[in-house]
Amino acid sequence: MQNPIIAALDVPTAEQALKLAMEVAPAVGAFKIGKELFVAAGPDIVKRVRDTGTSVFLDLKFHDIPNTVAKAVASAVRLDVQMLTIHTCGGSAMMRGAEDAAQQTALQSGKNAPLVLGVTVLTSHDANTLGEIGCEANVGKQVERLAQLAVQSGLRGLVCSPLEIVDLRQLLPANIQLVTPGIRTGAEKSDDQKRTLTPREAMDAGANWLVIGRPIYAAENPRVAAEKILQSLR
Repeated sequence: MQNPIIAALDVPTAEQALKLAMEVAPAVGAFKIGKELFVAAGPDIVKRVRDTGTSVFLDLKFHDIPNTVAKAVASAVRLDVQMLTIHTCGGSAMMRGAEDAAQQTALQSGKNAPLVLGVTVLTSHDANTLGEIGCEANVGKQVERLAQLAVQSGLRGLVCSPLEIVDLRQLLPANIQLVTPGIRTGAEKSDDQKRTLTPREAMDAGANWLVIGRPIYAAENPRVAAEKILQSLR
């Protein structure tokens, strides 16, 4: 099987990120670069992480007017990322523009188009949070609504909580890639993730990729932690 582990480089400096990346690269399938690291280290961090031989998941969750998001996606393609995120609540025109920009820019630059992933409901959100901002308070219904809109808009993948995977697998075409954060092994202290599963549970539910942060980067030995997780999936 492909290695489904995306290790989150949720650290504040390029030096820490590269040290972690070089240490755990043999045990993971990709690295996630999020806002903290990207803002601190700049776009060059993508190339430096790609030099470890692994794929890059650029998790900046673009959400703006369609033209701005399309241009941001085009820039990400030129950085040679393999996955990137946009917010599905940006609407169908924004999502279509993002996917079109990914395909066209990849064609022009001779690269494979990255997987543009729609973020449905953040895993830190629950019914109270959704109600607070005026959305459908039922998390599952809101996720399904946004997921269907994303697929209708041409997206080929989604980011969702592990707890929504089973329902989405019944609702969406089989070729849609599902990437799930909120993965916990059970050994961690409680944190801001409210909707979680273990790696094995998430894969059994139908996930294609697992974004794993604290269970790897906060471990005493990140390489060993990643290898144990990978072993649990085989």
